[in-house]
Amino acid sequence: MLAGLYTPEQRRRRDASPWTLVQGVLAPIQFAICLASIGCILHYLATGEGLWLATASAVVKTFALYAIMITGSMWEKVVFGRYLFAPSFFWEDMFSMVVLALHTAYLASLFTGALSPHGLLALALVAYATYAINAAQFLLKLRAARLARDQHSVETLAGAVG
Repeated sequence: MLAGLYTPEQRRRRDASPWTLVQGVLAPIQFAICLASIGCILHYLATGEGLWLATASAVVKTFALYAIMITGSMWEKVVFGRYLFAPSFFWEDMFSMVVLALHTAYLASLFTGALSPHGLLALALVAYATYAINAAQFLLKLRAARLARDQHSVETLAGAVG
């Protein structure tokens, strides 16, 4: 199944799409923002100092997530013909909805004052944990597909030679 992550036509559209590059650039940027934000949050939780920076970093992380989700849905539309829930990435997209919900709950709680600073930053850390799981889902899926494709190429070459 993973060898069939993309049809030849989907692979061609993926390789030709500028959204593929955008995703490749945004993903590590978002990861770096997440790591920096975790550092800011943990610093505040440990020392009680830097609430503004911890809060701002979580807001920046949330907007980075929104950017990658919007551009990712554009990528999915170009490659698979739908904005979300293409069969090849259905479960990753489903879990992405949990990630989005938690990040959005963070912003809603921040703007409504529904949580204390500690509660708010704990929610941010939970949201980051789901983001890490979701990123791992995508990376493992893409790696498995690449390995399956490479194995298929080796078998095809071996069949042609033998």
